[in-house]
Amino acid sequence: MGHSDERDLAWALDALADEVRLAGPGDMLGRLCDVAGSLLRMTCASVLLSGDGMPVPLTATDERAAQVMELQADLGEGPSLDAASTGTPVLAPDLSAGPDVERWPVFAPLATTLGVQALYALPLGCDPYCVGTLDLCRDIPAELSARDLRTAQLIAGVVTVALTTLQCQDEYAYDGEGGPEDGRRAPWLGELAAAHDTVHQAVGMIMARLRIAADEALARLRAHAFARGRTLPEAARDIVAHRERFEPDLSM
Repeated sequence: MGHSDERDLAWALDALADEVRLAGPGDMLGRLCDVAGSLLRMTCASVLLSGDGMPVPLTATDERAAQVMELQADLGEGPSLDAASTGTPVLAPDLSAGPDVERWPVFAPLATTLGVQALYALPLGCDPYCVGTLDLCRDIPAELSARDLRTAQLIAGVVTVALTTLQCQDEYAYDGEGGPEDGRRAPWLGELAAAHDTVHQAVGMIMARLRIAADEALARLRAHAFARGRTLPEAARDIVAHRERFEPDLSM
């Protein structure tokens, strides 16, 4: 690594330290997304948590980034899911044409309608210990330079440490020595975990109803949600609450 690269990374580390120094546990990841977007001249940024084929949107800099996260989670398709499954960066510099559209034929055109033309997904950790992705978006097609990729990987490393540390803190807070009633904070992933559990429940109900495997049940739930313009957790809640049901002869 040359002196210029070392200066760039030192500058990025200083910026990260300044941004998160006074951040509380609840907004740590949001601050890191903000500084990632600023340092790398991105339109927006987000963090997506991996989980049993059903990624969990965690935090985003704005509504557009949140919609792109939800879109990938609902479709089961996109650069972030590929990065999480391989543990390597997945760079999609042009979602409007060429190889990126061929690779993600459903996600790519929908992402561009949201104003995202390029998406760079950085794994948080490495295979087989990847816990999610840092997703960086631009509103114009653009390659990610080698310098920016190094900076993005540095930020992803900091996000990984923050994510795993905060998760451990929550587990400690609920190890039988206390809970919300004694003034200690509730798990910061609690609501997300509940939504994830609801999807698992819905998948289990579809499996039992249609006598199919888990992968197919998840695919059917995703198709069901997509066809109705709903998110995966929204569709799952209706299934679990028996407001909707899958019949054995129901096609995708």
